[in-house]
Amino acid sequence: MYGRAEAVTGKLLRQMHHRAFLATKVWTSGRDQGIAQMWRSAELLGARTIDLMQVHNLLDWRTHLKSLRQMKEAGEIRYIGITHYTASAFRDLAAIIESEEIDFVQLPYSIDVREAEKRMLPLAADHGVAVLANRPVSGGGLFGQTRGKALPPWAAELGCASWAQFFLKYVVSHPAVTCAIPATADPSHLADDLAAGHSPMPDAAARRRMAAFWDGI
Repeated sequence: MYGRAEAVTGKLLRQMHHRAFLATKVWTSGRDQGIAQMWRSAELLGARTIDLMQVHNLLDWRTHLKSLRQMKEAGEIRYIGITHYTASAFRDLAAIIESEEIDFVQLPYSIDVREAEKRMLPLAADHGVAVLANRPVSGGGLFGQTRGKALPPWAAELGCASWAQFFLKYVVSHPAVTCAIPATADPSHLADDLAAGHSPMPDAAARRRMAAFWDGI
């Protein structure tokens, strides 16, 4: 699904001296096909253990969760996750969180798509499920809406030096969110994104202010 991403990542990891948290996905139908795909991912990544294996877009999730539980018990993976990229799948994600033993959920969450705040984020927190926020800048769409516009002056109080940091700080400062996964092919954008993880972080009042400001754009 992601081309040569796992192979390139595996090559880079072999050159690193620091351990990475490895997360990838299974995205196929059938038990045997799923297991084969997951072992192939481990081979490409050069890893004996995958930290997080996720069922992508809930495809054949019942079958894969059975395999994942067995792999977790065998120490071949550390955590089990489920993912979807649309809010229309929230009902299904919620039902799985409530009925199955999973460790992570990946879902869309951004300052302009805040549907997850209503039920999904509180539910994940209540069940001890870590949250990966995908599309935290709406696939880059947020930048089109802010092109040529200045940050509000008070954004500096939150350590925001760019719109990317403004958007990402809003997402990662939510108490239920574990990590945001913005996509970029530009190293300078990567450095800008990483700066969003530095203090200070918005508190509840600042988050409300950020959301209200965005709604007024």
